[in-house]
Amino acid sequence: MKTILRIASLCLCSFAFPAAHAAAPASAAAAPTAQADLVQRADENRSRRLLEKAVAHYREKGEAALADFNRSPAFSDKELYVYVLTLDGEMLASGGPSATLVGRNVATMKDVSGKEFFRDMLDTAAKTGHGRIEYRWLNRVDNRVEPKVTLFERVDDRIIAVGYYTPRATAEQAKGLLERAVTALNEKGDAALDAFNAVDGGFIQDDLYVFVIDIPTRRFVAHGGSPAMVGTDGSALRDPKGKAVVTDMLNIVGRKGEGELDYAWRNPLTEKLESKHSFFRKVGDKIVGVGYYTR
Repeated sequence: MKTILRIASLCLCSFAFPAAHAAAPASAAAAPTAQADLVQRADENRSRRLLEKAVAHYREKGEAALADFNRSPAFSDKELYVYVLTLDGEMLASGGPSATLVGRNVATMKDVSGKEFFRDMLDTAAKTGHGRIEYRWLNRVDNRVEPKVTLFERVDDRIIAVGYYTPRATAEQAKGLLERAVTALNEKGDAALDAFNAVDGGFIQDDLYVFVIDIPTRRFVAHGGSPAMVGTDGSALRDPKGKAVVTDMLNIVGRKGEGELDYAWRNPLTEKLESKHSFFRKVGDKIVGVGYYTR
């Protein structure tokens, strides 16, 4: 909730670009993005090392290793911890918040966006023996639900996993939110727009939000990142580099019905100008879109 309220307080200025930003060099966006890259690479490396250590320990100790994963500080690193599943989805061990799930089958459990991420893990492990999944989970360090990437490896009939929290939402998370928004608009019509705009409507996730453009009028009818944009003419909108963002989207959906677009935009969480990649789709006479800030 703290994150959502912070987004709400920032998003009113998310699309207001002073003249100084128009002339800002590309490095203005690159600096925070490059820093996020370094953080994610470091976290992925820490996760991979802890996973390799846990796999080696399980190969050596067998089921006795599960108790160590539950309690031993040797198998945790700040917000990182080890958890273990059976091939059918029973949680056998966890050194983190999911310890409350030990002994339960989590195969059909969903994250806050409705994704059955454990099912994805089980299916991938059965096919390839290892992989990675993306979902949203409680970060016990700051007590917030945040984007998470988990690396996992199958050892005999066990799946050993370690995950880390990402500094930004991912492409897969943006696509997932877009799918939810499209489904909501198809099922509820214009009533879904209120949920897209509301801070507690379930469609604002960290730096992700939904925007909707009415094609005939070219006006925004929903914007979770900046409520002040609702009702404004999107055809007049330019990014700091002069790119006609909405006009380009309209042209793309006119030809293909859906598409993707890169442009520069302010991240409401970091308050920095960053590179953004948006996915969007035509639904009736509207464009529905969700973008993420690229690394």
